[in-house]
Amino acid sequence: MSEVSENIVRIRERIAAAAHRSGRDPKNVRLMAVTKTVSDERILAAIEAGIEIIGENYVQEAKRKIELMGKSVEWHLIGHLQTNKAKYAVRLFDMIHSVNRLSLAEEINRRAAAAGMVCRVLIEVNLGGEESKSGAAPDEAPALIRTVAAMPHLSIQGLMTMAPWYDDPEKARPCFAGLRALRDCIIAECIPNVDMRELSMGMTDDFEVAVEEGATIVRIGRAIFGERPA
Repeated sequence: MSEVSENIVRIRERIAAAAHRSGRDPKNVRLMAVTKTVSDERILAAIEAGIEIIGENYVQEAKRKIELMGKSVEWHLIGHLQTNKAKYAVRLFDMIHSVNRLSLAEEINRRAAAAGMVCRVLIEVNLGGEESKSGAAPDEAPALIRTVAAMPHLSIQGLMTMAPWYDDPEKARPCFAGLRALRDCIIAECIPNVDMRELSMGMTDDFEVAVEEGATIVRIGRAIFGERPA
C-alpha cells in the first residue's frame, strides 16, 4: 500500500470516529482530496485508493489535470473564481464551491446557459470575518441565495466555509456550527430550487470538528499528500 493510500485509510477512520461521536452515519461524509501543486502520480495514487472527489484551486491547473486524468472522479473548484474564468469553470467542474457574490453567480449562469447545462454550486460564506478570505457575510447570504435560486442554470446545493486557522481545532467549532445553523435557517425558508444537502467545511487541521458539526464534504490536502513544496 502506498503512503497516499495509507493516509487515506487513516483519514477515513478519523472521519468515521468523528461521525459516530455525533451520531452520524460516516457514509454521509465525503472525502475530497485537495490537489493544489500535487504531482500527477500522487493524484492518480489517491484515485486508485478510492478518492472520488478532487478539489482544485485554479482553473488552468485543473484543466491540464482533467485532460490528463479524465473524469472518472468528480472535479470540484474550491478556490476563488474570477468572473472571466467562469466560461471555463462551468465546463470543467462538477461543482463550484466558491460562489460568493452576485456578479459571479450571474456570469456562471450566463455561461452555463450558453453551454446548455445547469451548474451545481455552493454559496461561500465567511463565518470567521477574516478580510483575507472570500465569502458572503452570514447576514447577507440568505438574500444572495434567494436571488441566485431564481437563476435557471444554477443549482444551489449547499454552503461552503473556510474557518480561521487555530492551533486548537476546537476554536473552529463555532464557525462550523454557525454554517450548520445558517443552513437550517435557509431550509426553513423553503426557497424554491435550493437544496441544502451539502456543507463543505473542514480541512486537515480541523476536519474532525467539522464532521461533528455536520460537514458533508471535508477538503483534505496535506494529510493525504504531505506538505506542499515551497
